Amino acid sequence: MSANNDTIGKTITVTVLLCVVCSVIVSTAAVVLKPKQVANKNLDRQTNILAAAGVDYQGKDIQELFNSTITKKFVDLESGKFTEVADPKRYDAKKAAKDKELGQVLSKDVDIASIKYQANVMPVYLIESAAGDVEKIILPVHGYGLWSTLYGFLALEGDLNTVIGLGFYSHAETPGLGGEVDNPAWKAMWPGKKVYPEGSMDPALGLIKGNVDPASPKAVFQIDGLSGATLTSNGVTNLVHFWLGKNGYAPFLANLKAGEA
Repeated sequence: MSANNDTIGKTITVTVLLCVVCSVIVSTAAVVLKPKQVANKNLDRQTNILAAAGVDYQGKDIQELFNSTITKKFVDLESGKFTEVADPKRYDAKKAAKDKELGQVLSKDVDIASIKYQANVMPVYLIESAAGDVEKIILPVHGYGLWSTLYGFLALEGDLNTVIGLGFYSHAETPGLGGEVDNPAWKAMWPGKKVYPEGSMDPALGLIKGNVDPASPKAVFQIDGLSGATLTSNGVTNLVHFWLGKNGYAPFLANLKAGEA
């Protein structure tokens, strides 16, 4: 008579071996695929930067276009001036924000974008003329909406006040409501809008409830609110006001405008 193979010990042994084999396969796949995942993530970021700046990238080599068009620099937010980082290719502002030496915890009265932490140094992306003048600048922005933190880029013309475009590359807002931040028709409302009133560096740009009245003198600072998504609308306004305000890029933009960055 053959031995009984359905013992508890053998069942456990087979289960453990199966788990080990699966773990090895998954771990190996993760290691092998990580470089490709990083490359795809970087490509997506480059695409979103180009899109925010209004650069036509359709049918083109994204990486080649990005490298030939965009100059990446770093800004010390406190001084409002360009600075250097130890490893430009590996610098991650999201990680730096939670590092005691590279970032800071925001107080509630300052943190209108509900981001909790802020990096001391942020990357910015420039499109420059042959003479070195800034033609366009693309600024990373993020802030909390209804369900998630929205991460994106806001691009400005060389006057550092006129909006070229705004786009979010990561968020988890409700499809059909807050998720309308991805709607091309809504994003098309941003180009030509102004961030700051004349003589001020306090942002006036933001979403309003309902539709913008083109005849209003404030229309140049206003964007239609997202229907049925008040909290997401408020979140977008707050992130714009934070990042384009005194605790964000405003000191840098003022210095850049004055030729002192």
